[in-house]
Amino acid sequence: MTLALDDLTTALGPDRPVPVVGCLHCYSEDDLRRLSGSVDQLPERLFSSVAAKNPDHWDDFPALYRRLLPRILRTFARGELLLDAGLVATRMCQAGWRAWSLPERAAVAEVWQALLELTLHQHPSPTPIAEVLELMAVSTGVLQPWLDSCADTRTPSADRHLTDLIDTWVVHDHPAGLKLGFYGEMPAAPELLPWLRRLDPARLSETQRYLRDLHLAEWDALPPR
Repeated sequence: MTLALDDLTTALGPDRPVPVVGCLHCYSEDDLRRLSGSVDQLPERLFSSVAAKNPDHWDDFPALYRRLLPRILRTFARGELLLDAGLVATRMCQAGWRAWSLPERAAVAEVWQALLELTLHQHPSPTPIAEVLELMAVSTGVLQPWLDSCADTRTPSADRHLTDLIDTWVVHDHPAGLKLGFYGEMPAAPELLPWLRRLDPARLSETQRYLRDLHLAEWDALPPR
């Protein structure tokens, strides 16, 4: 994980001085000067505020968010980020990260793989599995590959994460209406429910199996999609 994050930092260059022009109603001239310097030197209050703000607060939001991202993901991996995972993923999409250069996108993909492995191989993990999957699914635009990785990893810690995930998205939520991302821009059902159907029932508790089957029956009864 550390190596992947270091590679991301190298690729995105958060310490390169870049002039930042932004909303002077929300931020002072001193704040903007700080943002133009090293991201790692930003006070936590300023860093979290800037990472959460709408893109229209900045003249060049994609450039700013590119510089913030290594610290965001490093803090997220430690379970210390004060921002919602869905918000981070949504802001990444608004920053247009999928159109970044190939080395930059490859560095992000490396972090996703390392983050998922780190999460699945320890329980409890710094960040809940549902938040990890939301971040990766919304940012990449696909959910099923990440779900498959969870199901295919057969270790005691991964099994416990699978239980946690089913509890979060199936027992305590309604998977047919589950939407991911800060604005609910990614419906989870088209990928989540077929995955649930394929999941080995032996890996589910009695309550989870009952609710899984109930949700699938409701989904099947809906008009063709």
